[in-house]
Amino acid sequence: MPDTRPGSKPEHRQPDEAPSEGRLRSAITHPSRRQAVVAVLLAVLGFAFVVQVRDTAANDTYAGLRESDLIQVLDGLTGTAERARREVDRLEARREELLDESTNRAAALDEAEQRVRTLNIVAGLVPVSGPGLRVTITESTSRIAVGSLLDTVQELRTAGAEAMEFNDSIRLGADSHFEDAVGGIELDGRLLEPPYVLDVIGDPHLLETALAFSSGPIETLQTEDGATVDVKDLESVEITSVRDSSRPDYAELDDGQ
Repeated sequence: MPDTRPGSKPEHRQPDEAPSEGRLRSAITHPSRRQAVVAVLLAVLGFAFVVQVRDTAANDTYAGLRESDLIQVLDGLTGTAERARREVDRLEARREELLDESTNRAAALDEAEQRVRTLNIVAGLVPVSGPGLRVTITESTSRIAVGSLLDTVQELRTAGAEAMEFNDSIRLGADSHFEDAVGGIELDGRLLEPPYVLDVIGDPHLLETALAFSSGPIETLQTEDGATVDVKDLESVEITSVRDSSRPDYAELDDGQ
């Protein structure tokens, strides 16, 4: 009831605020922790939605193209694939060429190594072994002539002797030379003393034929020099002495070869 006492002032009451509007204003100005979390989650969901839409738009790059545009794109991809295929073919062909070059190079190296081995044997630069003969020449009443030994060596070379050695110590070479000397024969500046033992590698039958023909080395040594000649056919002849390698003074490699 209103206060009717003397001197009292009438009260002015404000109309009651709507409860829903008050709660809304309070939520906006003073959000609770739960409301803040919900807002953050909504923001994250919104960002994810935007990213998804952009990805979808990027993946649908060709979706809006016309048929003619798609044909051009396909032609471009086909051209790229064709260029890649040609490059693969070129690389495979090059690989085959390199393999062929490698094979040819290996064959050339093998041939060169074989030639080096052969030349080393012919030049007397390496020890060798193989089938052949051992010829022992023993003096009797007179000295053996230098010419008789030289003829023996030449006949053996003609018959295919591949390596020769005197007295297990001196290897014969293309430039070997004989001279008379006191107490024997000098071969390449070194003294050979009798008996003269000549080891020869080659075909035993051909070598023996080259020594034993009429008026050949054996007959000459026996009749003219009075020497005794003994020839043995051996399955393996060991020649261990080697010659010093010498550089030619005048001959040079022909550039045209």
